[in-house]
Amino acid sequence: MSLAKPWRDLDRSTVGSAPDRYALYELGDADGDTVGFGTGILRDELKEALAYGDDAKVRWELAESPGHAERLLAEHVGE
Repeated sequence: MSLAKPWRDLDRSTVGSAPDRYALYELGDADGDTVGFGTGILRDELKEALAYGDDAKVRWELAESPGHAERLLAEHVGE
């Protein structure tokens, strides 16, 4: 199930303003269709995703710890 957050363009501005914290993130294509989920330090993960994608979208939910991010992932992907 998708995160209940608005999509943001995955660009340098978004990466630069992303918190340097653990998070669950959702990647989407140019049409806003989900292409995958991930967890980790958000800014680092988005830097890597930006290197691979054009016209990608992203949205995220911040987490308190790596374990919390994994639980959020299980809740959203398991639904």
